[in-house]
Amino acid sequence: MAEAHDAVEVIIAKRERRELSDSQIDWVVDAYTRGAVADEQMSALAMAILLNGMNRREISRWTAAMIASGERMDFSALSRPTADKHSTGGVGDKITLPLAPLVAACGVAVPQLSGRGLGHTGGTLDKLEAIPGWRADLSNEAMLGQLEDVGAVICAAGTGLAPADKKLYALRDVTGTVEAIPLIASSIMSKKIAEGTGALVLDVKVGSGAFMKDVESARELADSMVALGTDAGVTTVALLTDMSTPLGLTAGNGLEVRESVEVLQGGGPADVVELTVALAREMLAAAGRDDVDPADKLADGSALDAWRRMIAAQGGDPDADLPTARETHVVTAEADGVLTRLDAMAVGLAAWRLGAGRARKEDPVQAGAGVELHAKPGDRVRAGQPLLTLHTDEPERFERALASLADGIEIGDGAGFAPQSLVLDRVAQTARA
Repeated sequence: MAEAHDAVEVIIAKRERRELSDSQIDWVVDAYTRGAVADEQMSALAMAILLNGMNRREISRWTAAMIASGERMDFSALSRPTADKHSTGGVGDKITLPLAPLVAACGVAVPQLSGRGLGHTGGTLDKLEAIPGWRADLSNEAMLGQLEDVGAVICAAGTGLAPADKKLYALRDVTGTVEAIPLIASSIMSKKIAEGTGALVLDVKVGSGAFMKDVESARELADSMVALGTDAGVTTVALLTDMSTPLGLTAGNGLEVRESVEVLQGGGPADVVELTVALAREMLAAAGRDDVDPADKLADGSALDAWRRMIAAQGGDPDADLPTARETHVVTAEADGVLTRLDAMAVGLAAWRLGAGRARKEDPVQAGAGVELHAKPGDRVRAGQPLLTLHTDEPERFERALASLADGIEIGDGAGFAPQSLVLDRVAQTARA
């Protein structure tokens, strides 16, 4: 049992820029989870952390205290090593879908506990639920069985993992403290460490469609998360990747599943293939299996086989037709030239307004809604040529979706246009000083 403290004392310590002791951190996280520290007190502490920060020891202890609030999973009985991937979220980011079966086909088990979308970023579970019959909720026993049999599972996290995080996450959302890097890092990593994976690769998105808009803040978050994983004994690596323009050619649930299957069939957009293979190589190396080249497993069909088995194991029909929206609207180029900008945030908001995302956790999503891209930045286009197709079941949604795209598309002469690299940087583990 953590030594008893006083909430006001802990708030004042962080307000005055002092380090919190291990026992203060253990106590305040436990007491908040139990309801002994009030929401308004944790709100004040979260704001003090946002403004004054935490050092590596404090963040590591805070993360450990959140893990200790719930259960930990154990994959040590599996016959193969485990590796997981976490993305900080973006637009068209369907990478988990082809990545999990690809890594499984290479001999590493992937326990991918995923979430739902909120706002302009899509949720992996929402995408997979576009597949008829597929279900997100599995017991721990079913999850372990599927990891042994198939090698990959994508499912909802149980309520037992880091319950302190669930409570604190909801509070941060309504108190303007979502952006606190110590709290973002500990939120993500408490769940991933409690999940019990042996290796973790982080995809930290940078750009307009990402949570982190600039490379400096993305690198700070990546450094913090890699340090947390390292301190907890999990081999952890982060890639900083570009999210200034959407990934691939689709944003939306069923549309992104279709594109993911194209990648697994050996096709699909070049950027989705590039990032899927890059992350797979990192996961395999972190799990000690860099003797296998994932590009070969995409080419020979074994990744597609693993996908079909993974979907079927969770009740889905891998051969079923995916839902399509009832209505479409085509956005055309207004001039001849080079498409110099297709803003990820603008496309993400359009997909959300078409019904692909939700404003509140309880909102339903449309499986067929979203945005299909017919050109990417750097492509030469002609006036009247289709740039985007908008998909929705409710045509009254088109107007607001088009409004969100108004400032997100630029066509110019192409002078000075330079394509952005997809992988911007790599952050590997650092031992604690």
